[in-house]
This record gives sequence, C-alpha cells and structure tokens, in this order.
Amino acid sequence: MKQLILAISLFVLSAVSAQAATVRTEVIADKLNYPWSVAELPEGGFLVTERSGQLLYASDSGDKQVIKLDLPDLYATAQAGLFEVLLTPDFVTSRELVISYSCGTEDANNTCVVRTKLSAQPPYIVTNSQNIFTALPKKEGAAHYGARMTWLADNTLLVALGDGFVYREQAQNLDNHLGKIVRITRNGKAPADNPFFHSQAPEIFSYGHRNVQGLIYDQARDSIWQHEHGPKGGDELNKIVKGGNYGWPIATFGIDYTGAKVSPFSQLPGVKAPLYQWTPSLAPAGLALYQGDLLVAHLAGKRLQRLRLIDDQWQLEGDYLQELNARLRAVYVAPSGRILVLTDSAEGKLLQVSFEN
Repeated sequence: MKQLILAISLFVLSAVSAQAATVRTEVIADKLNYPWSVAELPEGGFLVTERSGQLLYASDSGDKQVIKLDLPDLYATAQAGLFEVLLTPDFVTSRELVISYSCGTEDANNTCVVRTKLSAQPPYIVTNSQNIFTALPKKEGAAHYGARMTWLADNTLLVALGDGFVYREQAQNLDNHLGKIVRITRNGKAPADNPFFHSQAPEIFSYGHRNVQGLIYDQARDSIWQHEHGPKGGDELNKIVKGGNYGWPIATFGIDYTGAKVSPFSQLPGVKAPLYQWTPSLAPAGLALYQGDLLVAHLAGKRLQRLRLIDDQWQLEGDYLQELNARLRAVYVAPSGRILVLTDSAEGKLLQVSFEN
C-alpha cells in the first residue's frame, strides 16, 4: 500500500488559546477518477463513488474492485454523475445502501435516489436496485444537483437538492424540489409530519437552498448541520429546521459571477440566517462531525477546516491540509472513528487523516 505521511505543524487560534496542532495523512487508495463520496463497510474496506459513474470497493491495502451498478438513466457530464453512497441504519442485517445520482438526459435531468443491496463479501455485487426518489421537475443543464444525504434519528432520509443553477427563483417555490432538502422514508414516501405534506411536493423539509454540498445529523445535539455554495461569496453553514426558509435567492451574502447583485438583502424577516459564512468563497464540499466539532472540506479553498461551537456560535479552530495543494471533495468520520478525505481530481485519492495535538 502506498503511504504518504505528511506531518503539518501549524498554530491554530481557538477561542481559549493558540495551540500547536499536527495532522498526519495516509493514502489508502489512489488513482480515483473524481471521487465524490466514501462509506466504510463494517467488515472492512470502503465503498467509493466516482462522479463518472463507477462504484468501487477499496480495501485497506489499496486494492480496488468495480461494482457494477444497474443505473440505465445515469447522466454523467460536467457536475452531473454518480454522487453519494450511504449505508442504511440497519446495514449489518439488511445490507442495503442508498445511492444518489443525476438521472435523465441533457434536456431533462435531475437528482435520483436508488436503494440497492450489497452482497455479503467480495467480490461484491449489488442487486434489487429500486428507485425511491426522483426530484422534479426535470430540467436542462448539468449543474447544482446537491445530492448529499443523511439519516435522521427516526430512520427517515434527508436528501439535499440543488437549484439547477439557472432556475434559482424556484428555490422559493414550494411546488417543486429545486433548491430544497427533502425528507423521505427508506421506501421513498413522504412522512405525514413533513411541513408541507399537503403541497404538490410533500417531501420538502426545508427550502431556499442554492447547492447543498454538506449535510450531517448531529445525534448528540439533535441538530442537522448543512453547508451550501453561494454564488461569488456567501457560502453558508446552516442549522436546518423543519419548514425553514434559508433565503436563496432573496437573501444572500454573495453576488453574481458578473458582479451584479443577486439580492439587495443579506438577511430578511422569516429567513434563517447562516450561522457561519465564507466570503470570499472557499466552496465547501463535505461535512463531518468529529469530537463535537465540524470538519469542512473545501474545493476552491484547498483545505480542511475545523469549526468549534463556542457560546452557540461556530468558530474557526484551524485550517489543515493546505500543503497538499489539492481540491478536497469530501470528509467523513467513519463508525470506526477514522477521518476520511477525498481529493478531487482525475487522479484522486482516499486519505486517512489523524489529528495529533
């Protein structure tokens, strides 16, 4: 197994004091084609998605196996492709996974979720693939799919959905899924206690989102944390609440790529203000909980950040992995406690990261 050990010593400012921190990284697997998500298997090894459409098994020694997927409607180009793989809460007994991906054609596509079953041992195969959710309406283009997912305590599934880039006004429209976070059962049904259950899109849990790229349930605090890309500036960290409006595009700290204002407002009555925001944009692209802190991977920012909740405010504890000079697509804290990071390139890597204070 190829190993890369980097000891990065830096001083980070916390709310209490400045302290030295060291991060060590080890390459678990390399030569991954734009990896997007990773899940640790209880029997050992990892499932890794590549945006181009491959689901891989990677062992701890770096060996890889392609697992054939039955996704005839997969649409993979630009930002579109294969996204998140997530084990079900009862995976040990059911062996079921949920997988998000872009489905359709260039002229009519959106985010889909399938539930499928993984065999008990390698060489792995998946069977019984069933579509459980399709975001509507289908739209043109290949941008802003969201597609991050997390399980809640009641075993319902949150699925984040982007605004489709050129359809941003639809993020405020409760009759469709664009720019929303939806809540469904493992069979794809809308729970009856969803906040807009009697609307045309009963799956909606929250709205006013641009392009969610991080989503995690914090069981200890019974809270849902989320981050999303702003336009030029205004990347946001939010606490998601049932029925909440998160403002896009009527309130934002960012501006359009042309330099024009998206909105004259950064905050409005009835709109949930971000708990933390990044301007200039760092393009957060992964979110995990570690020892009560949030870990945020960044694409444009090429770093891993650690945020700590102090006096009910998320504050930056430190920046890490900048010396890799790599776009970071995702960060996960596995059930074993291992911190896993994916680099974003045609020669991407699965890294294990360790904090050593």
